[in-house]
Amino acid sequence: MSDLRRDEQAAAPAVDNKNKPRSDASSDAQVERRRFPRQERASENRQPASPTLTPLSFSTRELKPDEQFSAWQAYMAPLMEVRRPDISQQVEFAADHTAWNLGGMLVVQQNTPPHSYMRSLAKVRSDLIDHWHVSILRSGHTWTEVDGRVSEGEPATVELRSLGHPFRGRSTQAQSLSLYLPRELLFDNPGSTEIRNNIVLSGTYTKMLVDYLDSIEANLAGFAERDFPHVVQTTRDMILTCVSSSAEASSVPEPHSTWALMERMRRFVQRNLKSSDLTTERLCRELGISRTRLYQVFGPDGGVHHYIQRRRLLAAHAALSDTTNRQPVADIAFDIGFSSAAHFSRAFSKEFGYSPREARNLTVPPYLGHSETPASTVEGTPSFDKWLRALGHSH
Repeated sequence: MSDLRRDEQAAAPAVDNKNKPRSDASSDAQVERRRFPRQERASENRQPASPTLTPLSFSTRELKPDEQFSAWQAYMAPLMEVRRPDISQQVEFAADHTAWNLGGMLVVQQNTPPHSYMRSLAKVRSDLIDHWHVSILRSGHTWTEVDGRVSEGEPATVELRSLGHPFRGRSTQAQSLSLYLPRELLFDNPGSTEIRNNIVLSGTYTKMLVDYLDSIEANLAGFAERDFPHVVQTTRDMILTCVSSSAEASSVPEPHSTWALMERMRRFVQRNLKSSDLTTERLCRELGISRTRLYQVFGPDGGVHHYIQRRRLLAAHAALSDTTNRQPVADIAFDIGFSSAAHFSRAFSKEFGYSPREARNLTVPPYLGHSETPASTVEGTPSFDKWLRALGHSH
């Protein structure tokens, strides 16, 4: 019996040891459960990130029918003059325009009834907005004439046109996706491809470009700010690839034609806008032309010095319109190439009709009150006009 009791006593600790691991495991599990409670609560309370891009939308649909067309004319005035077809008997003009600003590129979705349009030589000279306009029709047809040459836009085609040159055209009822790219974005082209104005791109690469732009349009609301440079750079590279591979690219302007010379001149002036040595002599030397030829090219723009000064004033206006740029006016003047703040102020007021300080407090243009714009202060209220003028001139 004593041996049996000793055996039972010896077995008792074995039972305790067998149960102990279960007790420790339960305790450890409780510790584990207490290790991450804050993270779980944080994930439950996490708010979705607000969208980075807020579109600038304008529509005439909520206006009275007899006010719609004049509202559309006023909205498009920074770019072109718009007219109704001569045979149109309709009073209403239901049109929509939604713009997205990716910093180095504007993306515009547009829906319009039939109309005609014209960007006159006077407007080209007056506003100096010379961006590239890339357009894809979703529906409808357009016919655009530049220097007697007409390009036809139809669904799935890609048109490339300069806003630095006059054009005119007409459109049926149409939906389109447009890109506005600063001229300098296409300057630094390793292949030195000359871009012909008013062309229709075609071919395999153009189909790829259309597919890519379709994906951009579908994801506009989801882009983060860090995505903007990559989207713009990829778009630029694909456009240049399409230009170099398109059949129309083989027909390029002569090196010393007025169009080619103006392109080279614009590139050089824009790249050296802040230089104090941007003189007539330097332009002649860099462009390889005579002073007489240079004056012939600049004559319609009021002369060489007038052209350079207006480019500088436009860049200054863009800086003053940028709500994130709080540089003193004098610093902006010196930074953009003016040697005197007083001279800058006088030239700016003469050019735009208001002072540099007033440029930071411009009110919303007519009919822009009808547009759905992002919440902003009065002085920072965005507009399509401001976006166009600031494009390519960010500081």
